[in-house]
Parts: sequence; structure tokens; C-alpha cells
Amino acid sequence: MTDATTTRKRAAAAVTTAGEGGRAKRSPSPRSTRSVNWRMGLEIAVFVLPALVLFFMFVVWPMLRAVQFSVYRWKGFGPLTDFVGLRNYISVLTNDVFLGALGHNLFIVVASVAIQLPLGIAVALLLNRKMKFQGLLRTIVFIPYILAEVIAGVVWFQLLQPRYGVIDSILAGLGIQGPAQGFLGTPDLALWTVMVVLTWKYLGFAIILFLAGLQGVPQELDEAAQIDGASWWQTQRYITIPLLGPTLRTWAFLSMVGALQLFDMVWILTGGGPANATTTMATFLINEGTKRSNYGIAGAASVVLFVVALTMALLYQRFILSRDTADSDKRKVRR
Repeated sequence: MTDATTTRKRAAAAVTTAGEGGRAKRSPSPRSTRSVNWRMGLEIAVFVLPALVLFFMFVVWPMLRAVQFSVYRWKGFGPLTDFVGLRNYISVLTNDVFLGALGHNLFIVVASVAIQLPLGIAVALLLNRKMKFQGLLRTIVFIPYILAEVIAGVVWFQLLQPRYGVIDSILAGLGIQGPAQGFLGTPDLALWTVMVVLTWKYLGFAIILFLAGLQGVPQELDEAAQIDGASWWQTQRYITIPLLGPTLRTWAFLSMVGALQLFDMVWILTGGGPANATTTMATFLINEGTKRSNYGIAGAASVVLFVVALTMALLYQRFILSRDTADSDKRKVRR
């Protein structure tokens, strides 16, 4: 009798609880869980699969084919039958033109950072101050970057024509004699001239990126520094620029990768000349592949270019960008 009474009380309590709290919550069944997981997996596949297909078609597959070509002597016709192993790589790594091209790429990497970094910071700090026509000035600075490389290269090629170009005409008007072969035709000046064009073309990107970083600098710090008697330059040097560090390091990484892969601007301005004075690794492999039909050599050069760029990117990530990741993790832990 006692057991029956206890059972009835428990049943009444359960009914009361269900009435007060609404329907009793039921745990999802395994079948419904599998249905939800399957639906989510299908949605992810629908959105990700097209991107993966394009990535494989235009990135992974060409890379695999380049590696395949690099171990054959092939002129672009017929099947791959003349297997040469690593001889193409040896030819590339002992080729004076390719080694010179590697040196030119490294020079452009260093020169880009050394020239564009201080100029970009200076102009960004200037444009970050309140002034008339601020938006117009920012647009003008950014216009060269949004121009297509082909258009910019053709324009500068015409401007730098010897004797009849605009640059030489301006110099002649000032009583300065330009180089007889032009700035792009003189081996000692060609690479520096290309560097000037690259600075004009890509400086706007650095400035806009630095301006975006400056928006994240708290204004309270500047106001506190001014109250403490710090000058504008001291405020920028000890507060603004250090806080801009992550943006500067990100831009330097992008600039480095772009300089290692530089092709279009050099190809339009000089084609790698004169006398290979402006050859880059990219123009070297294009010359070997399209002009000399040495697709095996071109494939080996492309693999070497990829390895050099990947190695430098990983080293930069490991020793420079890693500090930003570590600082971000520390801030998350503190929160």
C-alpha cells in the first residue's frame, strides 16, 4: 500500500511539474541528430566545394604539372619521355642569369621596405590629421595602386622614352642631360628606375593600410601625451608608431611576397633587360618557357621560386608575425 501511494505521489508531482514548466523537454533522438549533422555537412559542402574545385584547378594542378615538367627535358610538343631528374634544377641554380634575377628580387624586397615604409608612414600621419580636402587627397594617393599594372607600365614606358619622353624633356628644360640610352636602357640605372615606378605604383597601398591602422590608435593616448607636454613628433614616435606595429609587419609581409613574385611591371618596362639588368625570377622562367621553349628549365625555375617565397614567408611568420599572435593570445587569456 505504501508503494502504491508513493508511486501516485511521484506521478502527481511529475504532472504538476510538466504543467508548470510546459511540456517536458525531450533529449534529441540519435536520428534527428544525424539529420542535423548531415544537413550542416551538406550546406558546408555546397559553399566550400566550388572554391576547393577552383583552387585545385588553378593552383594545385598547375603546381603539380610544373613539378612534373621540371624533371623532364621538354620543348612543349609530344609526350614527356626525356626524363632528366634533377639536372634542370642544377642548371637553374648554376645559371648566372637566374642567380642575378634572385639578387634583383632580394634587392627589390629590401628597397621596397626601406623606401616605402618611411614614406608611407609619413604621408599616412599627415593625411590622418584634420585638413581641407582630406578625402580627395587620400583618393589621389590611392589612384596609382588601383590602376592595372599594364596601364601603369605602358604610361611610364612612354614617359621614360629617351630624348622624346616627357621625363627627358623636363630634364632638358632644366639643363640636365639624360642618359643617351634612356633610364630604362642604361644597365646601371634600369633597376633603380623600375624601383621608382614600383614605389609610385604601390605606395598608395601602404598609405591606405597605415591609415586604417591609425584608426585603431586610441585618441585618449594622444590627448594624455599632450597633457604631459609631449610634442607631436614625440607622440608619434613613442605612442602611435609602436601601436601601428602589427599593421607595419603585415604590410611588410605582403610587400615581400609581392616583390619575390614581381613580373608584370618589369616585363612591360624592360622585359628583363638591358643585358638582364632587371631580370626577376618570374621573367626568367617566362623567357625560358615561352621564348626558348625550355619548359623543363622553366618548371624547375618556378619550383625554386615557390620554395624561396615559401621559405621566406615561413621564416617571417615564425620570427616576426608570431609576436603579434602571441600578444593576441595573452590578451585573450587576461580577459
